[in-house]
Amino acid sequence: MNVLVLKQGREKSLRRRHPWIFSGAIERVIGTPQAGDTVEVRSADGAALAMAAYSPESQIRARVWSFDAKATTNAEYFNRKVKQAVALRAALPASKHTNALRLVHGESDGLPGLVVDRYADVLVAQFLSAGAERWREAILDALVEATHCEAVFERSDAEVRRLEGLEPRVGFARGNRNASRCPITEYGLHFRVDVEQGQKTGFFLDQRENRQRVRELAAGREVLDGFCYTGGFAIAALAGGAARVLAVDSSAPALEVARENLAANALDAGRMEFLEADVFAHLRTLRDGAKKYGLIVLDPPKFAPTAAQAKNAARAYKDINLLAFKLLAPGGLLATYSCSGGVSAELFQSIVAGAALDAAVGAKIIERFQAAADHPVALEFPEGDYLKGLLLLRE
Repeated sequence: MNVLVLKQGREKSLRRRHPWIFSGAIERVIGTPQAGDTVEVRSADGAALAMAAYSPESQIRARVWSFDAKATTNAEYFNRKVKQAVALRAALPASKHTNALRLVHGESDGLPGLVVDRYADVLVAQFLSAGAERWREAILDALVEATHCEAVFERSDAEVRRLEGLEPRVGFARGNRNASRCPITEYGLHFRVDVEQGQKTGFFLDQRENRQRVRELAAGREVLDGFCYTGGFAIAALAGGAARVLAVDSSAPALEVARENLAANALDAGRMEFLEADVFAHLRTLRDGAKKYGLIVLDPPKFAPTAAQAKNAARAYKDINLLAFKLLAPGGLLATYSCSGGVSAELFQSIVAGAALDAAVGAKIIERFQAAADHPVALEFPEGDYLKGLLLLRE
């Protein structure tokens, strides 16, 4: 058995059950573990603490599989962990309203580096760590057995794989079918998900309940959806009775899917406009034209993946929220989000408060948003709590 021995005092986070072990915490390595191999983790005094996956290329040198130091990582172990994760989702209320759910959410499901989303009868899997890569075949077998989905499309193309010393890989890992437009339903609405070319795994499942909330708030309002991607919020607002919806995004392929999504629903397409434009620039154009909206949704891409990028991200978040406040009619609502892991909920609220101040408007927080319940957050792993949002009422 290969062993990682920690430096004196560096076992504290593990005793609090945080699953990451950074390179600077390691005193020495006993044996010659290869990427993805299971290693026993011991404190400086020799106490066995956990079993973890070794990653020699990453600053996160090991990710914990189990805090039971006697646990065995084998195919049966991953089969059991996958079944537990799938069973958790089957018991959620959302499973009655949609056929698209996140089935595995990495560390928070005890499977570090593994993300799996289900879109109807297609699974989309991301193997993002050396450990998940090492057990890829066993995990794929477990996913097929637990879900009975024959097609598994792999989107292991995230930048984090490079940090793990892994090459990107995209394509069918199990089965094969046309998955460029995978049809799903969500609260009675129909969407086409491009699992092969779309962002992340193709659709932002974490915003499911937040889309439904926007739908409930949209009746009679003129709505602006910035960074609309494939139209999730915009179509939800239209379904909720919005007077008109302007949905803006810079991606032509995303807007092509958005138009298909609109066509898949029995809605008044005449009240929807999709516009290909730089969102920052177009918000300024709308401001200069003295436009006003009763509901604005801002769901931008990740500006700050890590805390190191938080300063530049803060500037971008402030800019778009300041413009939104200027476009918001008195009594209007702003639903604004950040999916940046490097921006805390406290920092995000501070940024939005600064934007309101600079826009010379008063606003109140009337709700807070988070990721849907199929994206659980382990108490010991706050890094899993990445999505935060505010619903603000302009005075």
